[in-house]
Amino acid sequence: MIQVLKFGGSSVADATAMSRVLDIVGEAAGKGRVVLVSSAIKGCTDELLALARLAREQHVETLAGQAAHEDEAALRFAEKVRDLKARHLAIIRRLFTGAERQAAEEECHGLFAEMASAPAEEMVTFGEIFSTRILARKLACDGVMTKWLDSRILVIKDHKDLTYSNISAQVALEPIVEVFVAPGFIASTYEGVHTTLGRGGSDLSASIYAAALHADSLQIWTDVPGIMTANPRDVPSAVTVPVMSYRAALDMASHGAKVLYAPSVRPAMEAGIAINVRNTFQPGHPGTVVDSSRGSGWVGVASTADKTAGESLICLVGESPGDGKAACSRMENCLRQAGISPLGSSSDGTNVYVTVKLSVENQALCAIHREFFETAPQTTVNLYMAGYGAVGKAFVELLGKNGENISKRSGKVLKLTGIANSSRFILDNAGIPLDKVGELLGDSPATTGADETARDFAAAVKASAPRRSVFLDLTDSETIYREFTGLLREGINIVTSNRRSMAVPFVEYAAIKTAAAENGCFVRYETTVGSALPLLDSINRSANAGEEILGIEAVVSCTLNRILSSYARYPGSFAQTVRRTQEEGLTEEDPRQDLAGKDALRKLLILAREAGVPLEASDVEIVPAVPEELMTLPLEDFYRRLEEMEPVFDAAEKAAARSQCRQRYIATLVKDQSSPLGYRATIAVRNVPRNHPAFRILGTENAIILKSAYHPYPLVIQGAGEGAQMAAGSVLNEILR
Repeated sequence: MIQVLKFGGSSVADATAMSRVLDIVGEAAGKGRVVLVSSAIKGCTDELLALARLAREQHVETLAGQAAHEDEAALRFAEKVRDLKARHLAIIRRLFTGAERQAAEEECHGLFAEMASAPAEEMVTFGEIFSTRILARKLACDGVMTKWLDSRILVIKDHKDLTYSNISAQVALEPIVEVFVAPGFIASTYEGVHTTLGRGGSDLSASIYAAALHADSLQIWTDVPGIMTANPRDVPSAVTVPVMSYRAALDMASHGAKVLYAPSVRPAMEAGIAINVRNTFQPGHPGTVVDSSRGSGWVGVASTADKTAGESLICLVGESPGDGKAACSRMENCLRQAGISPLGSSSDGTNVYVTVKLSVENQALCAIHREFFETAPQTTVNLYMAGYGAVGKAFVELLGKNGENISKRSGKVLKLTGIANSSRFILDNAGIPLDKVGELLGDSPATTGADETARDFAAAVKASAPRRSVFLDLTDSETIYREFTGLLREGINIVTSNRRSMAVPFVEYAAIKTAAAENGCFVRYETTVGSALPLLDSINRSANAGEEILGIEAVVSCTLNRILSSYARYPGSFAQTVRRTQEEGLTEEDPRQDLAGKDALRKLLILAREAGVPLEASDVEIVPAVPEELMTLPLEDFYRRLEEMEPVFDAAEKAAARSQCRQRYIATLVKDQSSPLGYRATIAVRNVPRNHPAFRILGTENAIILKSAYHPYPLVIQGAGEGAQMAAGSVLNEILR
């Protein structure tokens, strides 16, 4: 049995992606021999084309004798080579160790030296060599009998018989090889000049190898779950087509569907080999099978833009001949109902075509898709949720119970299209069954790779999610915010309950807000402070209306409010109260994170920035709730020392009681012209009197007191500040508003 598996650039973009590819190939190798055909790593081909242009510029300047320009071109060339090589070396250093790493690095240096000295027109042929040499070496290091095939020698452009003979002979010579690794895209002319099969040509390479070897299967692995009824980035409600004919696949590809390179269909079709288009990021999804079967009805809709004419030709692809006149009329009617004037329509007996202005191409695609493929309401919101902890589980449960009612009341269908926990993620454009989420994700204890999984998930969402989707950050990741600007640039909105994502350095915070504004997206994070309380919205409205914020007092650390109010009301030492709160799961894993004021600090940064103050962590004076010298002790020693200090805590509590006050941990932002930012920020335990709003809050309640120049009385908002159900409800409201 021979299987040909082709992987695109996004599937081998980095070491994590390559590891995923190797897992898929390893599973296939258990069923029979494999030919792995790969593209260059993502973006590499464009970089090589840029290098070729620089090489030509340098050559021209050399001929002209303009030394200064020649030196400048040479420097730019060397810099680009260095950057591209660094990307490949980074992959090698993640995949290999010891002597194997050294050998792989030496090979990489040698290949780049060969590329840099090659003729400009041949430089682009090296990207697939770089990626496949890494893959082949890693397979061999893992004990797999592997052979690298040089497609430049075997694939002769426009000479099918010679190509097939070369490939079949080469494979026949290696009967014990388990996995052959071949670069896609590249070939040679009959005269021996290295060339390519065109952009997207790796699909064609795989089809050629499959046909030459009479392969039992041909799998094209990409970053979407098969061939879909439309490009999901243009039409969010697009779904995977399970089976389609060669002709329909060819028509979809020829008219703009980019999942499959159109010329790649013919070799497989002539050999009678089914093409299975799969998703590397979701290997369990069956994808689309393209074969000789001929169905009926409509398959999908695709478009090709003519930017010169300012028009787009949209093709509705069918599987069998139908009433072209009736289909044209139906298509034109649905466009007019959407406020779009078609410029003309026609039918070839199977497919239907309509021309529209380029400016309304996306709206036209959505209208046609809705008319021919959808029965759902018009507004579908795709949700991609990172984090399946307490809030994530509560959100899924809430969505499952109220989804139908939400649709009726708001006209929006909320579809969970992607979800990630700390160790894996799932993407499914058709929608993930809400009652199966836990089963599909499996057990997921916290792992050291949680941040990396969250970032991988965000990268996969960027690559496949349609515009106007919503990315939910329900994690406690310290680094996932770095993906926000990239998501926003792709037109993906963000709702987060993760205060770590918004309490970042101000320059990063500002970049996120700017990316949202520039791309017409929203970033909503009300839940980061006060859970379901409308704290941020109240401050934001005041600031936006031009009110001068005079001061903010906030009890926003649920943990410390629980500790201080419990200590005052119930028996037990301060150390016992802290330990009990930790055991209830209300503190960070190390409770000293809370006692040091770190949670309160994050919330104060968010509050201040919402008021228009570019506060940084270094601008805040923090007095921890316990002495700093206790913070570095082992945890049990910390509790022992805390117990020894009980007289100090008891005396402070009794002093507050004598003054008819209560101890509260309060974050404060006060107008102060002597401070560099015009405001002074502090976090500390304070004794608040009976007339202070924070006096009466208990347990995990939060409170905020907002003072502005326009109003004689402060605005007070208080209520429950903790609870997964409340946080989930707040996240849901953020999506819908």
